[in-house]
Amino acid sequence: MSQHHSHTRQIAASLLSLATVVAMLTSVAGVMAQSNDPYAKSRLKMVETNLAREGIKNESLLRAMGSVPRHLFCAPKWRESAYFDQSLPIGHGQTMESPFFVAYMTEKLDPRPDDRVLEIGTGSGYQAAVLSGLVKEVYTIEIIEALGKKAAGLLKEQGYRNIYPRIGDGYRGWPEHSPFDKIIVTCSPEDVPQPLIDQLRDGGKLIIPLGEGFDQELCIVEKKGGELVKNKLLLFPISFAPMRGISDANRSVPDPSQSTIRNGGFEDEVNGCPKRWHFRRQLTYETGEAPEGRSFVTFTNRESGRAAMASQGFPLDGTEVASLQVDVQAKGQNLKFGRTPLERPSLQVQFYGADRKPLEIAIVGPWEETFDWTRVSKLIPVPAETQGAILRVGLNGGTGSLSIDDVKMKAVRR
Repeated sequence: MSQHHSHTRQIAASLLSLATVVAMLTSVAGVMAQSNDPYAKSRLKMVETNLAREGIKNESLLRAMGSVPRHLFCAPKWRESAYFDQSLPIGHGQTMESPFFVAYMTEKLDPRPDDRVLEIGTGSGYQAAVLSGLVKEVYTIEIIEALGKKAAGLLKEQGYRNIYPRIGDGYRGWPEHSPFDKIIVTCSPEDVPQPLIDQLRDGGKLIIPLGEGFDQELCIVEKKGGELVKNKLLLFPISFAPMRGISDANRSVPDPSQSTIRNGGFEDEVNGCPKRWHFRRQLTYETGEAPEGRSFVTFTNRESGRAAMASQGFPLDGTEVASLQVDVQAKGQNLKFGRTPLERPSLQVQFYGADRKPLEIAIVGPWEETFDWTRVSKLIPVPAETQGAILRVGLNGGTGSLSIDDVKMKAVRR
C-alpha cells in the first residue's frame, strides 16, 4: 500500500483561520481600492493564493505584503509578472526573490515592532520595504553600487523613513549600529560570517542561506549565552545569488561542465520531502508502485496558474557542453494546460547566461489528459552563452495530477 506524506506547508495552511484571513484581506483590499492602484487586485490575489493559502500565518506580515507595491521594485518589462510567485531579474546577476520566499524568511525571522534589523543584500529594496512596516528600524547593505543607489532612491521616493541604506560589503556588517535584534541575509556565503555573529545581540536571530550556488540550505541561527544554535530549515533548500566581496574570495567553485541531477529518483528524503529539490509546491511524496526504486512524487493542482512543481539548479558551461540528454518517467491524470504557453505539465530547463540573464527555456513534454507511467527522453541543445540552468518539473500552472520519477540528465560535450 502506498504511503502518502502531505507537504508540511499544506498542514500549516489548514491551521490558519479562514475567517481571519478573509477579514484581513478585506481590510487590505479597502486600503488598496482607495489608492486607485491598477495592481491592487493582483497584489491581493498574491497574498491570498501564494502566501496565506501556502501557510504564511503572520497577519501583520500578510498586511505588509498586501500594501508594498512589488511592481515598483522591478524593471518595467517585468511589472506584469510582479505578483506571480516567482523571482525576477534586477540586473547585475541579481534577482528579487519570489513573494513566498520573502514572506517565509520574514516570518521565520519573527520581526517585532521594537526590533532593529540588519539586512545583507538590499537588491531591489523590496525585502527592506516589507520589513519597514513590521519593525522599528531597517539597516540594509548592498555591495553593488548601482543597485544600492537605485534601491535607496526608490525607498526614499516611496516614503520609507525607517530604512537606512548603505553601499558596502555585507560580510562586514554594520558595526556602528550593532547590536541588531535580527539579521536577514539574502545572498549566500558558504558559512555564517563572523562579523555578523558578533553584531547579533544575545537572544537575537539570524536567517541565512548557506552553501554553494546550487546546493544551499536555509538556516536559522540563534545566539544564546554567546553561543550559536544553528537549525536547518530542511523543507526549503534554495538557490540564492552568492555573497560577493570577502565571501566570494574564499568560495570553492563547482565544475560547470559536470552537470547532473541529484536525487532524481526521489529516494533520499527527510520528513516526506525529497532532498536536493528546491521550491517544492503542492508536492506529495509517495512510496510503493514506483517505476524505479521505491519512491516517486506527485503534483496536484486544481487552480489554473497556481504553482505545483519542484526545481533543481546546476552549473553549466555552454562552451563545453553542447546538449543535455534528459530522461524522465511520468504518469498523468486529467492533465490540462494553464493560460500561458509555459503553464503546462512538463519538465522545463531554463538556461541562464552571464549575470543570471535568462536565456531560452526547453520543454520536455508537455503532457495532457490521462496516461500510465511512460518514459520520455529528449536531447536538449545548450546555448553557447549558458553559465547555469534550472530544471523545473511539475504542473507549472496546469491542472490535474502528475507523478514523476527517475529524472536523469547527462551532459554531452562539444
